Amino acid sequence: MPYFEFLETYSDFFISGTWISIQIYLGSVVVGTVFALVSALLRLSPYKSVRTIAAAYIEVFRGVSIVVQLFWMFYALPLFGLQLEKYFTGILVLGLTMGAYGAEIVRGGIQSVPRGQSEASVALNLSARTRMQRIILPQAVLIMLPSWGNLMVEMFKYSSLVSMIAIWDLMFRVKQINLDTFGSVAIQSFGTAMIIYYLLSRLVISPGMRWFEKAWARKIGMVR
Repeated sequence: MPYFEFLETYSDFFISGTWISIQIYLGSVVVGTVFALVSALLRLSPYKSVRTIAAAYIEVFRGVSIVVQLFWMFYALPLFGLQLEKYFTGILVLGLTMGAYGAEIVRGGIQSVPRGQSEASVALNLSARTRMQRIILPQAVLIMLPSWGNLMVEMFKYSSLVSMIAIWDLMFRVKQINLDTFGSVAIQSFGTAMIIYYLLSRLVISPGMRWFEKAWARKIGMVR
């Protein structure tokens, strides 16, 4: 089948699948950002028990494959009486994984802020919460944004795995096309998916993160 005829025939599949992939991705980014920030702060806690809990979460979700997590949450948990909706499962698994990787990025960013900044805020009698919100975190965000941008791209690629629990994302739609055509258009379908993933990563996510980095630098008065 000629490629443009293929696109005309299956354009609805790719559009709807891409839209679902974007929704899953954005949802997981929100969840992942929250878990990353909270886990990083817990890892910096003066209490060993709190640090241990945060470290355990990070190690588990960094060490266990996303595929295994998806299957356990979607197929194994119902055996114990807990049924999760598939879209929620996809967002949760990706978000928890992103949070585990992101926590170390956030922690590294916070620890990279010069100690003198914190000491100066203590001298000004600022509370610990105010120091973190107004002094340390704004600078830490700028430090960690390059690594965070790379993580954002990686998580978008990982989002294709949610098709394994029957979420109708881009990869699920590609598999549908191949089943319907008995694999006769596999090159066109997977090639189109590859192009879509690349364009969104290269032309949307990466430039978006660079723009945000520059905007944040201007906001806190550290123009790059």
